[in-house]
Amino acid sequence: MPGLSGLDLQKRILEANREIPIVFITGHKDVPTSVRAMKAGAVEFLVKPFSEKDLLDAIQQAIKRDQSDRYQQAQMEDLCSRYESLTPRQRQVMERVVSGLLNKQVAVELKISEITVKVKRSQVMHKMRAGSLADLVRMHDKLRSWRARKR
Repeated sequence: MPGLSGLDLQKRILEANREIPIVFITGHKDVPTSVRAMKAGAVEFLVKPFSEKDLLDAIQQAIKRDQSDRYQQAQMEDLCSRYESLTPRQRQVMERVVSGLLNKQVAVELKISEITVKVKRSQVMHKMRAGSLADLVRMHDKLRSWRARKR
């Protein structure tokens, strides 16, 4: 490719925060280049000549990865939306509850009644669609790791 290598294009795509599955095709077997491409997220690195089956398999793998990535993205957007629907006080209660504090301890920290904590906790569980405290903790962990990735 004149002017822009496949690795350069891949780098630009990543810098633009686009997640596009990439299958590299080259006429030169170059291990360092293939390693760089794969570490940067390439689905496959095919060296000519390759079979039609190899190409179709690589394309199928890329499509599956893209579908999975899109599904996970949609799931995270839904989870973020649910979290955004929480009031500031509900978020404060959620943070303390998932950290392992008892309702009584949350009430003392936030200087509110234990009954208020129970009500807020119930609202959090409902808005987040959490079936259990363990579900809520997993959701919180996903949100935290998602935010860390976005920085």
